[in-house]
Amino acid sequence: MPGTFNRTRSPAFAGTQGRFDLSWELFGEMCRVLAMRVARDYRPDIVIGIATAGVIPAATVAAMLEADFEAMKISRRDGDSFRSQPRVMSATPVVCRGKRVLIVDEIATSGDTMRLALAAVREVGPADVRTAATFVRPGGWRPDYFAMETEQLIVYPWDRQVVADGELKAGPMYEPAVRA
Repeated sequence: MPGTFNRTRSPAFAGTQGRFDLSWELFGEMCRVLAMRVARDYRPDIVIGIATAGVIPAATVAAMLEADFEAMKISRRDGDSFRSQPRVMSATPVVCRGKRVLIVDEIATSGDTMRLALAAVREVGPADVRTAATFVRPGGWRPDYFAMETEQLIVYPWDRQVVADGELKAGPMYEPAVRA
């Protein structure tokens, strides 16, 4: 049933058998942690979210840091299939010129997407640019800031359920994990 959780664990987090079910409440807390870590030593003028999933934590962090928000689409998707290498699908926000910029994605694994975003943003001449992700993988590429490191499969609240045929259904990407 949608909205239920394992009552023997926190209602916000039920990480079982290698899966981390991120609730909206815990997602908010992860963004708060990320914003606080950034704020300790950096004050971005602009936060850029890597579309699609990175815009959600980026917009939240931007609001918390009282920074402007922009989005930049970088994707591995090619229709219904995935490519091995990501590519930039939108123009780099030129408003980054001369500004302190923070690039945010939902997860950093190989770093391919983030490095591509960094290169694109540096081309417009920011005063400074740093990177952040809500989650990182152990042994993977590490951004300047992150909220949590985990090996678990992360099931984001916006992926867990999607609207299909006018109803909320398990997201196709995570359907087998959510059904288990």
